[in-house]
Amino acid sequence: MIPVVLSGGSGTRLWPLSRGHYPKQFLPLVTKQTMVQETLLRLSGLKGLKAPIAVCNESHRFMMAEQLWEIGIKPAAIILEPVGKNTAPAVAMAALSATSPDDVLLVLPADHVIANIPAFHLAVSQAQELAQQGFLVTFGIVASTPETGYGYIKRSDTAHGAAFAVEAFVEKPDLATATDYVQSGAYFWNSGMFAFTAGSFLAELAAFNPAMLAVCRQALAAAKTDLDFTRVDKALFSTCPSDSIDYAVMEKTTKAVVIPLDAGWNDVGSWSALWEVTDKDAFGNAISGDVLTVDSHNSYIHAGNKLVAAIGVDNLVIVETDDAVMIAPKDRVQEVKDIVAQLKAARRSEADIHRKVYRPWGHYQAVDEGTRHQTKRMVVKPGGKLSVQKHHHRAEHWVVVKGTALVTKGDEQLLLTENESTYIPLGVVHCLENPGVIPLEIVEVQSGSYLGEDDIVRFNDMYGRV
Repeated sequence: MIPVVLSGGSGTRLWPLSRGHYPKQFLPLVTKQTMVQETLLRLSGLKGLKAPIAVCNESHRFMMAEQLWEIGIKPAAIILEPVGKNTAPAVAMAALSATSPDDVLLVLPADHVIANIPAFHLAVSQAQELAQQGFLVTFGIVASTPETGYGYIKRSDTAHGAAFAVEAFVEKPDLATATDYVQSGAYFWNSGMFAFTAGSFLAELAAFNPAMLAVCRQALAAAKTDLDFTRVDKALFSTCPSDSIDYAVMEKTTKAVVIPLDAGWNDVGSWSALWEVTDKDAFGNAISGDVLTVDSHNSYIHAGNKLVAAIGVDNLVIVETDDAVMIAPKDRVQEVKDIVAQLKAARRSEADIHRKVYRPWGHYQAVDEGTRHQTKRMVVKPGGKLSVQKHHHRAEHWVVVKGTALVTKGDEQLLLTENESTYIPLGVVHCLENPGVIPLEIVEVQSGSYLGEDDIVRFNDMYGRV
């Protein structure tokens, strides 16, 4: 069985903690591990698992690779989508990358919470057996409340072991309809998790959406391998029809079955949903970071960088990051997408990036900024190396705070240690790398007429960036 981790998402529903370039699956929201790490760690104990396949946005590739490395997992492939085309093409490429058509693919979105691991393992084992018999299995969450934000799966009375034949997939209902669904006992929330053999899925996709399969085959055949990544051909993949697994296959096939899953599942689709799955104090407050409260109840309060003090608040979400503060009643947190829309319309960077920006070599964080200068704190991982580059509009001063820096400056090479510094004049080709075994910390002061990140001319880059 091959776990297939789907890591899409636009990073809007949990803004300002998640952003377009740093969506929720890469955040440690519920435990110390990120959600993508938890997705794979909760599979520990299942037998017969092969190395996972991850499918993610090209801009998230280094975060995905690093987070898998942090938990000691070497993927069979990290497939990079140059453009988002929904879940069916993503799974098709994973199925085409399987080592055998008989491999069972366990398709898992990377941003779910599951509390009852033994119940989840039992359902996965049951799904594996059914998948080996040729069924296309989906996991239906036993509905505890009449949710209007989920699609539903209606089961028939025909049983196949622990599963039921699927009678229908149903769109998100209104409250009255959702209430009827839950009371009937025949409807489950659609989890977006699946199990089927690679061959079974591809055969059904060929029957119902041959154009999609053809494009995926061509785009994958033309893909290039770069480090741990499979770079799908952008020109070809851009022509692929966009569709979900449900629409492309599951609603049309006669082989769909649903396994009821009652395992404390939550897709953490909003701040209120995150409050539900987070440990709370005696007053119902879910608290993260440096937070003090007085007479406050049933709130989610996150302090990222500063002390947050809440007095007399009730049922609020308060989220502080280094560049934004968001406050909303818990029952209106879905409207955060309207704030993100305003940010995008104004072309503000807060929609997509944090002040702390992750790169394959480490990360940097903005400290101060003016019209002709900005200061950053840079952390370079052991063995990490920035690209060989130059700038047309800025000069740079580097001060080593911790570790050892190997600096290339024109034809000169310098080895700098703590409290030593160097100056990179405008237009000089240069490079920074960490030859040591501990993280390198640098304070960088840029000065010049233009300080944008696009003022970089790269000559050589070990990470394949253009």
